[in-house]
Amino acid sequence: MNNDTTTNIFESIVTDSSCDSKIKIAGFLPHINSRLDSTLMKYTPICDSSIPFRDLTNSATKRESIARLIDKLDVTTNIRYKRTVEDTYCNVYSFDFCYFSKVYLPTVWWTDDAIKKILDGQNVEAVYGETVETIYSSAIHDWFLKWGESFGWKRIYNLDEMQNKVNTNGGVGIICAKRKQKGLSGHIVPVVPETAAKKAYRENGVVVYPLQSQAGKLNYNYFSKARKDWWNNALYSSSVFYYHD
Repeated sequence: MNNDTTTNIFESIVTDSSCDSKIKIAGFLPHINSRLDSTLMKYTPICDSSIPFRDLTNSATKRESIARLIDKLDVTTNIRYKRTVEDTYCNVYSFDFCYFSKVYLPTVWWTDDAIKKILDGQNVEAVYGETVETIYSSAIHDWFLKWGESFGWKRIYNLDEMQNKVNTNGGVGIICAKRKQKGLSGHIVPVVPETAAKKAYRENGVVVYPLQSQAGKLNYNYFSKARKDWWNNALYSSSVFYYHD
């Protein structure tokens, strides 16, 4: 999406990634109006019992259920992810992918005032527009650096390593890039397990472009070489790679 700020929480890149047990998930329960065939309620989880959650039984079931999830979300056709003149929805798709993969990625995040109260031990409820606001891709980049470890995310610096972890463990990978110009769109993309038909792009046996799935100006259920190393585009000031089992 094009508006990549919430509050002034993430004015600069935050390098303190210490885990803080006091911080808690910001979010809402699934809403009946949050659907694949609708543009409404994109900041809440989808209410659709036919969408498969990642099966955490073992690595094979994780990989297989992620493939079923990508097929069901079908980012290339569903209205929820269709770009408009004003916006694209990489953050919404990444949130949905992570939600059904049973890992936490925010689609809303606490305001500065709410964070202070939570860290002071106060009980704060999520109220949209008051204690939480929508968080977009550039701000999610900084969220990973500040809060990712608190929710089980581990930073990775090597995409070959990330693809191997995603393949082997059936885990969740994320590439997130922050836009140089404030207020313009960054980008966030899940890295997904390879299948018999869908592969990362390798040179000399090493992953150069991992297998990804995205909403954006163009929507892909799967891609690797199509957008090359988009995270190194001059439009972005920084990019981060994160992994979650």
